Amino acid sequence: MISSFSPGRRSLAKGALGGAAALLLGASPASSATRYAEPPLRLRLPAPSGPYAVGAETLHLVDSSRNDPWEPRIGVRELMLTVLQPALPGRGFPRAPQLTPGAAAKFTEYGPLIHPELPASGVDWAATLTHSRVGALPLPGRRPVLLYSPGGGDARTMGSSLAVDLASHGWAVVTVDHPGDASEVEFPHERPGRERVRTTALPGPPDAAAFRTMVDTRVADLRFVLDALDLERVGVYGHSAGGTAAAQALCEDRRIAAAVNLEGYLDQMDGEPLPVARQGTDRPLLLAGTDGFRNVRLDRSWAVLLAHAGPVARRQLDGTQHWVFTDYATLVPQLHNAGLTTTAGRSAMVGRADPRVTVPAVRSLVRSFFARHLSR
Repeated sequence: MISSFSPGRRSLAKGALGGAAALLLGASPASSATRYAEPPLRLRLPAPSGPYAVGAETLHLVDSSRNDPWEPRIGVRELMLTVLQPALPGRGFPRAPQLTPGAAAKFTEYGPLIHPELPASGVDWAATLTHSRVGALPLPGRRPVLLYSPGGGDARTMGSSLAVDLASHGWAVVTVDHPGDASEVEFPHERPGRERVRTTALPGPPDAAAFRTMVDTRVADLRFVLDALDLERVGVYGHSAGGTAAAQALCEDRRIAAAVNLEGYLDQMDGEPLPVARQGTDRPLLLAGTDGFRNVRLDRSWAVLLAHAGPVARRQLDGTQHWVFTDYATLVPQLHNAGLTTTAGRSAMVGRADPRVTVPAVRSLVRSFFARHLSR
């Protein structure tokens, strides 16, 4: 049975581009445009809702047992992580940026290739700050751990808001990049086979072979993180291809106690169900989707899993679209208000609903699931 709820239908105020009432006598249109040029838009992420301050630490992991599937010249599989956890309050710790200047420069170029609704200019992507603090000391004590896998084409940074919110409520959250299919990933240094900021090998939609490689690689990445950080009894959540990987990793690794699939398919592109769908699961799994993205393939692949007895639930957010589970839920409406994306573009990415309602709805959905199924 599908449980559906609507996060709200209030419309956002539309941004307007006003023309000048009059031009100075003799001024050319070009000089007027230069005189009144708008500075690049600075976007904001919503504050977390929990009682704890959040600290952020970046980790670089190297798996020497695997080669990179997208660029064999590298010779190893590298991952970049951000560890977010409750921190002691204190002054003097800077807020972590969503994107570093190097990553932001590449995202300006590659973001519109992956998401055509995004503007090619007019945004200072390096100016957006998260609500986590670099160098903040973690609160003492052990706490449950969650891993996050982003959607295909997206970097871990586009899941910052939800991850920081979970950490503000007492979780330790590890966001994982999957280099090669992420739009951009910045490493601490260059190495043979890649630059310091590595860009995606898949600027367009993946074909069947690439999708299979994405899923297999992401599952292996998540399992390597469990090994490298010596983690047991964790939760995993992911968006789109990351949701696919989270569900399949639950099937393959008993160290994962519960998982959330945020609108990821449970089959290959040829319709072959993934093992998690064919076999079912004996551990809790949430399938969360939107009415805007719902389609025959998604329904069919989820139905294979739901046909099994087991602790699997399905929820749907109405008035929304696929990327409402990411930072785009708040970033795209800001772009829309500034005239940097169209009404159709906003609807195609995050839907019509107000982010003041959708953001708390997504946060509550994920947080309450893990609170029930992953004991502290």
